[in-house]
Amino acid sequence: MASSISAGLSLKLGPQRRLAGKVLHSSSSQSPFHNPSLVSSYPFSATGAIHFRGQRAARDAPPPTAISNSGNDVAVASKAVGLEKDPRELWKRYVDWLYQHKELGLYLDVSRVGFTDEFLQEMEPRLQKAFKDMEELEKGAIANPDESRMVGHYWLRNPKLAPKAVLTQQIETTLDKISEFATHVISGKIRPPLKDRFTQILSIGIGGSALGPQFVAEALAPDNPPLKIRFIDNTDPAGIDHQIAQLGNELASTLVIVVSKSGGTPETRNGLLEVQKAFREAGLEFSKQGVAITQDNSLLDNTARIEGWIARFPMFDWVGGRTSEMSAVGLLAAALQGINIKEMLAGAALMDEANRTKIVKNNPAALLALCWYWATGGVGSKDMVVLPYKDSLLLFSRYLQQLVMESLGKEFDLDGNRVNQGLTVYGNKGSTDQHAYIQQLRDGVHNFFATFIEVLRDRPPGHDWELEPGVTSGDYLFGFLQGTRSALYANDRESITVTVEEVTPKSVGALVALYERAVGIYASLVNINAYHQPGVEAGKKAAIEVLALQKRVLAVLNEASCKDPVEPLTLEEIADRCHSPNDIEMIYKIIAHMAANDRALIAEGSCGSPRSVKVYLGECNVGEMYD
Repeated sequence: MASSISAGLSLKLGPQRRLAGKVLHSSSSQSPFHNPSLVSSYPFSATGAIHFRGQRAARDAPPPTAISNSGNDVAVASKAVGLEKDPRELWKRYVDWLYQHKELGLYLDVSRVGFTDEFLQEMEPRLQKAFKDMEELEKGAIANPDESRMVGHYWLRNPKLAPKAVLTQQIETTLDKISEFATHVISGKIRPPLKDRFTQILSIGIGGSALGPQFVAEALAPDNPPLKIRFIDNTDPAGIDHQIAQLGNELASTLVIVVSKSGGTPETRNGLLEVQKAFREAGLEFSKQGVAITQDNSLLDNTARIEGWIARFPMFDWVGGRTSEMSAVGLLAAALQGINIKEMLAGAALMDEANRTKIVKNNPAALLALCWYWATGGVGSKDMVVLPYKDSLLLFSRYLQQLVMESLGKEFDLDGNRVNQGLTVYGNKGSTDQHAYIQQLRDGVHNFFATFIEVLRDRPPGHDWELEPGVTSGDYLFGFLQGTRSALYANDRESITVTVEEVTPKSVGALVALYERAVGIYASLVNINAYHQPGVEAGKKAAIEVLALQKRVLAVLNEASCKDPVEPLTLEEIADRCHSPNDIEMIYKIIAHMAANDRALIAEGSCGSPRSVKVYLGECNVGEMYD
C-alpha cells in the first residue's frame, strides 16, 4: 500500500504530537492494512476524462476535537490545507485502495477521502474491537443493552448463523411461507372475493416498515409487475385519500398489507382505520383482502387472527424496523411484485461474508466506517450527501437517512457519557443534483462529504443507441458523475464512490447489507448503541400528551358550547379550565388547527392575534366523550 497525502496535510496523534509539513508514505510491509493479493481492475480511470483545477476551499469546517472511547483518545486530522492533487499520485492511491467484489460486481473507491496511513494505524485497535463486537452480535450477544435484545438481521440471509435452532427454523419457515403466498396470489389461487385476481398492493406502515419496501420497489419492480404497489406511510388525511382515490375501482382487487411490529403504531393504525372505512363504503369485506406483518400476539396479530385476515407473517423481536428489509417486511411486498427475493438475500449474504474479514482493506463496510470517521472527526461534524446516479436508486438516500441517522443519532454513549453523536444524511439523484445543490457543495460552506452511487450498465444489452457519434444518454450521465466528483475534489471536497455493474436484486441486497454493517462498525468506533431509538419514543410520548390535552380542550369547549347562551372562551379561560396554564401556546395551536378544519368556531378576533381570540364549538355534543 502506498498512501500519499500533500505536504501541508497535518495529523493530530494525541496531546502535543503533530506531524506536519511531510509527505506521508508507508511501505506495504509496514501497514497492517496491506493486502498484496488484492489487485483490482476497473472499467474506467480514477480521474475520468475531465480534469478540474481550482483553488482550495476558502472556508473549511472547524477541525474536529478528539473523543474518548475507553480512555483511548484518537484525534483526526485537520484538513484545512488541502488534499493530494498530483494526478499520478492520485492514480496510485486509487489503484491501491480500490475494493472489488467480483461475484457481486461491486466496487468501492475511497481514494478521494484523505485519510493517512498514520490515521489507519491509530484506528486499528478500535477496528479490531468493532470486528469483535460484530462477531459477538452475530453469535447472539445482547447488542441492544438498553432494550435487552439480540440484534439478528444478519441471520435473515443466513439462517444457520442464528444462535438457536428454533430461530433458524422460524426464519426458514417464514421465507417458505412468503414464497408460497406470493406464488398463490400471483397465480390467482389466492384471490379477492369479487375479482379473478389481486392487481394492486396497498402497504400501510411507517419508518422502517415503509422506507425499505419503497426503495426496493422503486429500484427493482418490473415495468409491468404482477401487482403494482402503493404506500400509505403517514397519518396525513389528504395523502391517505389520494392513495385510496388512485386505486378507484381496483380497491376490490387490492391486497392490503399492514406492517407494524407492536400493532400500536399510531400512523399505521390510523391508515388501517381509514382504509377499512373506504372498504366499508365500497361494500367490501376488508378481512378477505388484509394481510398483517407483526409480532406474535401483538394487538394487530390478534385483530387479524380474530377477524380472519387472509394471512399473517411474523416480525421478530430481534429485528429493528430500519434493518427489516430482508424480513417479511420487505420480502413479501417484493415477492408480490415479481422481484427475486432469493437473489436479494444471496447478495446480502455475500456482502455480509465480505464484511467479516478483519483485514480492513478487504472489508468494504469497515472502509466506509473509517471514511465516515475521518471525514466527520468521529463526532458528525460534516453531513453525508448521497448522490445515486440512477433514477431507480432515487430513494436510496431516503432509506439511508433512516438507517444511518436513527442508528447513530444518540445523546449518550454506552458508558453513559453525553456525546450527542450522529451523522446527517441527505441526497438527490444525479444528474438532477447538477441543477439543485451542487453549486453550494462545490463553492459554499464546506460541511459535507459526498457518496456517489454509480451504475455501470445503462440499459439492457442491445437497447442502447447513440445520440451523436460515439455518445449515448448514459455516457452523459457517466460524464456528469465523473465531472462532479472531479470538480468537488478540486475544491477539497472529499467523496466516496460505490459502483455496481447494474441494478439487480443481488446488487440491491448487497447495498443494503453493506450499509447495515458500516453503521454497526461505526457505532462501535464511537461507542454507541446503534439499535435503539429513545428520541423517537420521546417524540411519540410528546404527541400522546398533545392529543390528551386536545381532548381536555374539547371537553371544556363542549361544556361552554352547551350553555344557553353559548359561552365563547378566550385562550386563557380554556387553559385555566383545562388546569393547564403553562400549555397555553399548545392550546392556541390546537384551536388554530381545529378552526382550520371547521371543528371550532372563532367568535371574536383571529388566530393571527391570539390574545383577541374567543372560541366555541359549532354545536353542543351532548354525551360526547372526550376524556
